Amino acid sequence: MRFDRRGVALLATLSVLACAPTDGRPAHADDPPAVADYRPGAAGIGDPDFPEDGNGGYDVSHYDLAVAYTPKTKQLEGRTTIQAAATQNLSSFNLDLAGYDVRQVTVDNAAARFRREGDELTVTPSRPLGNRSRFTVKVVYGGRPRAAQDAANLGTYGFIPTADGAFVASEPNGSKTWFPNNDHPADKATFNFTITVPAGLTAVSNGELQGRPTTTGGKTTYRWRERHPMATYLATATLGKFDLRQGRTPGGIPEFAAVDPRFKSSLDKLYQISGEVTDYWSTVFGPYPFSSTGGVIDDYMAGYALENQTKPLYGGFEPDATIIAHELAHQWFGDSLTIKRWKDLWLNEGFATYAEWLWQEHKGTKTAEAIFKGLHARPADDPMWAYPPGRAKPSDLFNTSVYTRGAMTLQALRDAIGDDTFFRLLRTWTAEHRYGHVTTEEFIGLAGRLSGKDLRPLFDAWLFQPRRPA
Repeated sequence: MRFDRRGVALLATLSVLACAPTDGRPAHADDPPAVADYRPGAAGIGDPDFPEDGNGGYDVSHYDLAVAYTPKTKQLEGRTTIQAAATQNLSSFNLDLAGYDVRQVTVDNAAARFRREGDELTVTPSRPLGNRSRFTVKVVYGGRPRAAQDAANLGTYGFIPTADGAFVASEPNGSKTWFPNNDHPADKATFNFTITVPAGLTAVSNGELQGRPTTTGGKTTYRWRERHPMATYLATATLGKFDLRQGRTPGGIPEFAAVDPRFKSSLDKLYQISGEVTDYWSTVFGPYPFSSTGGVIDDYMAGYALENQTKPLYGGFEPDATIIAHELAHQWFGDSLTIKRWKDLWLNEGFATYAEWLWQEHKGTKTAEAIFKGLHARPADDPMWAYPPGRAKPSDLFNTSVYTRGAMTLQALRDAIGDDTFFRLLRTWTAEHRYGHVTTEEFIGLAGRLSGKDLRPLFDAWLFQPRRPA
């Protein structure tokens, strides 16, 4: 996600199980636990700032989504199949789902009891699930999507119906507006998407197309696959009329660009810059972490962009090169390396904003140091200094300080440790945590180890103090 310089919000593999704790029992204990040992999974994943987001008791490894959407009636029919593993002895567990009529739930092909309470779908399997056991959940549902509303943060997000389809950008917790899931970045998974729309429309999702679209009875089905672990908020099923361009970047990475006909003249520019940026970041941040790159411009006037994995989404505007640089930097910082808790959001947005500065430096228009100095000259009573970016506030998650002061932290660090160590730090950071989860404390620790310096005062001043650093 991204904030522009006017303060307008611009958002900006491996079936790996996310890092939830287990209770230490062996995977194949001879003696099954007593009935009393089974208990419901927690209603939240454990993020104190967003206590109702995500769910405890299990880790998802894979989602298989089948979604059919009719723009004329705004009706969505869905079937979500979830492969997961229990992280405790489970008597029941929750999925996040906002709205819709749930018609059927099965666990390991057996009918399960379920109930709704707010955005929680509580599932009780016919037989309890033992710790570390793998299981499959299928949910059949349908209805009219209801986008998420949060005036304190992004406004409208999630699955947003448009005149010809839907604009789907789900950060921070809007994936539950279109499929049942464990809606928190602490639980990443791989994805398959089967998306059916009226013939003549295009469905764009994460990863790569699996074969050609098929059309039957006036409906066209697209099949996409993202084989690398992905946070739920990065999943998309953006639908509508699009002009397309496909190929490879100059460096050989497969690329897919799509623009609403209103932005037809922007297609070649989006394709060219996205390819150039992806290749350049691969030399700065380390190898590109995914199997394809690209971007999508829709005509929904969101006022923001989102770094949807492999295909950043731009809502109702033609992005300039710095915004594209920002969103594609997120493919490393936020998408491959994913925060465990939302309080560490500067690890996404501060890094992507600093990438904008590096892009300008690369193009010779302005140095990161010059941008830093201009920002540091802001008066001491500027609101940015009162918001320490190292602790993003749940009521103001996307504050400009998380972006700008977060980026300034990196420039201050670069000045302190020198270019050689700084850029080695970035490449080491992305390599050591590729496809995993990260925390601020881990980054501070790595910076200290590689530089051989005590950097805690620097990070404390820039990330955690409500005042302008000296």
